[in-house]
Formats: sequence, C-alpha cells, structure tokens
Amino acid sequence: MGRSERDPERPDPLVPARQRIRETLIERQIREAMDEGAFDHLPHQGRRLPLEDDSAAGDWAMAHRMLRNAGAAPPWIEADKVARASLADLERLLERAGRMSEVGRARARREVIRLVAEANRAIERVNVEAPTVRQHRRVLDQSVEIARFDRAARGEPPGVIGS
Repeated sequence: MGRSERDPERPDPLVPARQRIRETLIERQIREAMDEGAFDHLPHQGRRLPLEDDSAAGDWAMAHRMLRNAGAAPPWIEADKVARASLADLERLLERAGRMSEVGRARARREVIRLVAEANRAIERVNVEAPTVRQHRRVLDQSVEIARFDRAARGEPPGVIGS
C-alpha cells in the first residue's frame, strides 16, 4: 500500500502525534454533530455568507466585528444607550406629571434630578469617548428639566429636552 493508498483509519506516521489526536478529536466532533443534525438549520445554508461592509471602520474593522459578534459595543455606544434610556425615562415621567398627586409630584421631581444626573454622566462619557463630534450630545441643564416637569405638572406642554 503506497502513500496515496493509506488506510484513513490508521494514523499517518508523518504527522506529529499531538496534531493527529487534535485533528482526530475535532473531526470526530464535527462528524457527530453533522450526524445529529446540528448544522441542518443554520442561516444562509447552501448560500454564500453575506459580507458585512466594515470599510468605514478602517483599522478598527476587526475590533468592531469581534465586539458585534460578542454582542457588545464600544464603550461610547453603550454609554449612549444609557443616555437614551435615561432621556426616554424622563419623557415618560413628564407625560405622567399632570396626573400625579402632590406627593407623587414631589417624588417625581427627585426622580427628574436623578435621571438628569444619570443622563449627564452617560452623555459626558459619550462626549469623551466618541470618535467624532458628530456623536456628541448636549448635557442637560437640571433647572431647565425641572421647569419642564413643573410645566407638565400644571398641564402645560413641557417643551423639548434641553429647552
């Protein structure tokens, strides 16, 4: 039996033992998974995988891809998510302000202060870490946001954030 007619069940003596074992284990795991149908319902099966255009990321393309595949984002994007969530919570609070009791309004005013502080911490992080000024946000003025709350509590239109 020549080299080209080698028995596939017997190890190749020219391949180091550690590599033979590793390849054998991996190949066996893949074959078993295929036999169990683990790959039968994968997205894009039988088609080319779609290419993601990371050309705008430049040198950071690989890092962005790794973060995206891990379900994470750069810190400034995570901070922006926190800022947007705080701003949304603030808007919901303003929508309810006119229907609150006096006790509820006092609690809600404290919540406005907390939300403004939380949003500003996140906005400051975005403004420091974002790659360009296009992603920056304007920091909220606490007194302006409390005035918006007071207008909403009186049943008046509160105005826009930061007004």
